[in-house]
Amino acid sequence: MNKLNFRALRASLLGAITLAALLFIPAGTLDYWQGWLFMAVFVGASSAVTVYLAVRDPALLERRMKAGPTAEKESTQKRVMFFAMAGFIALIVVPALDYRFGWSPAPPYVSLAGDVLVAFSFLLVFMVLKANTYAASTIQVAAGQKVISTGPYALVRHPMYAGVFPLLVGMPLALGSWLGLLLVLLLMSTLIWRLLDEEKFLRQNLSGYAEYCQKVRYRLLPYIW
Repeated sequence: MNKLNFRALRASLLGAITLAALLFIPAGTLDYWQGWLFMAVFVGASSAVTVYLAVRDPALLERRMKAGPTAEKESTQKRVMFFAMAGFIALIVVPALDYRFGWSPAPPYVSLAGDVLVAFSFLLVFMVLKANTYAASTIQVAAGQKVISTGPYALVRHPMYAGVFPLLVGMPLALGSWLGLLLVLLLMSTLIWRLLDEEKFLRQNLSGYAEYCQKVRYRLLPYIW
């Protein structure tokens, strides 16, 4: 096993342990089938994507592993990623607390639908990663990077963010919480803040991006915005 694959495996294991802690400690119990099913879908899908990248695109896996506020070079993006990470954690912890105290329980079929949304989101993200080997977790322009305008990028400028939206909606539903949906609004506003700043950066630093924006008019949703 090479160093990159070892780091990826270690990160996946630590991520799974952290996710379990964020779910079951606030829930106050291990008897939380929604949490177990969500964890199986989330960890299984993310691991599948990681394995694919390790085999087919190690350079992209390396770029994807450099994530979070400290990995960003732009000060604005450091702040954006801080709020994004805090919001993502809250999107796990609040539904777990909701389960514990019974604030706004969702029926089982809603939880199952939420897990379908989570899996669908990972499928969309996977399609984006296949189309764009430069899809790093941080905002940057790599050496030799070109504008990608095919596949999902022919429909919207930010298909990665569009692909994440079902995940944000699906998470609280999968965890059996209506209350958690309120956090989606906070996270979506953070993502919009990030993509607008990203567009500004790419217009200045990536050759051909301004022309691409003229060709592909919509940022997240075709014919809407």
